Amino acid sequence: MPNQFFKYWKLHKVPILLVFLILLLYAVFAYDLKRENFIMLITLFVVLFFLYFKLIQLEKWNFKILLASGLLFRLVFLVVEPNLSQDFYRFIWDGELIKNGINPYLYTPNEFLENNNITIANSQTLHEGMGSLSARHYSNYPPLNQIIFFISTFIGGSSIMGSLVAMRIFIIVADIGVLYFAQKLLKKLRLSGHLAFWYFLNPLVIIELTGNLHFEGVMLFFFVWAIYLVSIEKWKVAAPIYAFSILLKLVPMVFLPLFLKHLGFKKSILFYGFIGLTCIAFLLPFYSPMFIDNYAKTVGLWFSNFEFNAGLYNMVKKIGVLYFEAKPWELVKSYGSLVPKLVVIAALLLTVFRKNQNLKTLISSMLALLTFYYFLSSTVHPWYIIFLLVLAIFTEYRFAIIWSGMVAFSYYAYANADYKENLWLLALEYFVVFGYLAYEILKNHNIKSFFRKKLV
Repeated sequence: MPNQFFKYWKLHKVPILLVFLILLLYAVFAYDLKRENFIMLITLFVVLFFLYFKLIQLEKWNFKILLASGLLFRLVFLVVEPNLSQDFYRFIWDGELIKNGINPYLYTPNEFLENNNITIANSQTLHEGMGSLSARHYSNYPPLNQIIFFISTFIGGSSIMGSLVAMRIFIIVADIGVLYFAQKLLKKLRLSGHLAFWYFLNPLVIIELTGNLHFEGVMLFFFVWAIYLVSIEKWKVAAPIYAFSILLKLVPMVFLPLFLKHLGFKKSILFYGFIGLTCIAFLLPFYSPMFIDNYAKTVGLWFSNFEFNAGLYNMVKKIGVLYFEAKPWELVKSYGSLVPKLVVIAALLLTVFRKNQNLKTLISSMLALLTFYYFLSSTVHPWYIIFLLVLAIFTEYRFAIIWSGMVAFSYYAYANADYKENLWLLALEYFVVFGYLAYEILKNHNIKSFFRKKLV
């Protein structure tokens, strides 16, 4: 036995030391980092990103080591409060409301505290922790998200930490599911299964999903599972699972037109119908006359009021303010109302002009469409990039991996009480991302074939 240990140590000494170093850095990130300390934050992130590359480079064919490493990195965050996001307070708030038989879509936290005598666990801590912006708006989290919040708060009892641990278990299990189905889908596409570890070991994924409790990973589990089922012609089973991804985050809705050619007209109509019925079934328990209006208002805010880590929007705003005397608060509303229209047009063009019958072309169309949306959007939180990261591993494009590292520059805003961004850092982020994407387009295809590959 000792001989086997020393033999294994000799063969894997460098990656084992890398894993221990990465574990130490994640522990510092989880337990010692204050988000106001941008220098420490960016230093940790850059080093973690470099070591992530090295670990995959050294052990890309050793799935057991990479899987065990990814799980260990996530477990570091299991019993610590998120330090880059306060959204978890709202997650627990919504879960506590449901636990008390109250529809979370009908009251803002401010309204609830002013007009209700019902006491929910840790209400004052949760209300103060979520911040004034969240407290004055209705919940924007879709129904399946709300069910997870409820289950987590039920398991956690009246403990905030108990609820956090339950949520993290959901997210960690979902990440394992993403890895499993991503590898099966990669095999279907005749690509190497190790590519899935560009997701599973990515520092942005570990920090923002397990660490800061964003549910993109759970959404991606259902999304990748559904795409795999579509790839083996089990589209009837895939439809409700795809609906689950929409019921966690609305983003997968934008890809629905792209299935038209892949499945054919008749199958697509049934596919859309099964998705619609599943969504309605989960919406019904939350339905009330005020639900649609409240939810639509809150979702609309993302397009018309908020700005964060925007690429093209910041350039448009700079030109508008300097040369046309545009008022920023009016510009973001006008610009925000235009973005959904442009995304719908792009989705229709990709539906009509690309041969999405081919699975790889279908996924690359999704990547192109979501990239277009995020480049235009006035709000691109770091964890949004994770969806691009997953789509990219099934294609020849790797710019999303680069973006998942460069997006760390947007954390500079967290260092300021008013969340003021550094436009030079954002310019650097987008310059590198745009530049690398342009390089990949020129390397792999010409510009025309990127958008109109295999014209009908």
